Amino acid sequence: MKEFWNKRYAEKEMAYGEEPNVYFASELAKIKPGNILMPAEGEGRNAVHAAKLQWNVSAFDLSKEGKSKADMLASKNNVTIDYKVGGFEEVEYPKEHFDCIGLIYAHVPAHKKSEFHKMLDTYLKKDGIVIFEAFSKRHLEFNRQNPKSGGPKNIDMLFSVEEIKQDFSNYDIITLAEEEVTLNEGLYHNGKSAVIRFVGQKR
Repeated sequence: MKEFWNKRYAEKEMAYGEEPNVYFASELAKIKPGNILMPAEGEGRNAVHAAKLQWNVSAFDLSKEGKSKADMLASKNNVTIDYKVGGFEEVEYPKEHFDCIGLIYAHVPAHKKSEFHKMLDTYLKKDGIVIFEAFSKRHLEFNRQNPKSGGPKNIDMLFSVEEIKQDFSNYDIITLAEEEVTLNEGLYHNGKSAVIRFVGQKR
């Protein structure tokens, strides 16, 4: 996985563009700025957007090339983000420190999905918010029709509403739905897609 992402983010162009994910941006605008964690943050488009809105941003990703791009994007926008290189088992943050966690296309190997979410939960304050968008299991149909829509080819790395309910069972659901959207995000998220969108508040 690390080699895959380093190769992708080493390309000259931004893999998913410089603009934030539309859903993340729309939901973040509803929350008073505080401390936010952006896991699997890649080239930093969402972290930089949050920093521009006065959030204190922490981020991490497996890819050192992703961090390099994120640092450049932050500098271009005159903001700072605290970006660590490593997987979720390697990085560590204070317990119950964050007001928000942004999980935007944070696809991890299937056998690690629940562990990943449970660990992130320990970093979130009571009443903290999770903003989540990622490809649903139905997205494979769209990817077969249009490979430019992107996303993992392994159905077990994709998400279902039921998985989100299970992994975030200690959250009040504000929004949870599978939706068809048209993505226009850089080189690798383009076209009709099936996604899970979730906003939850930790009890």
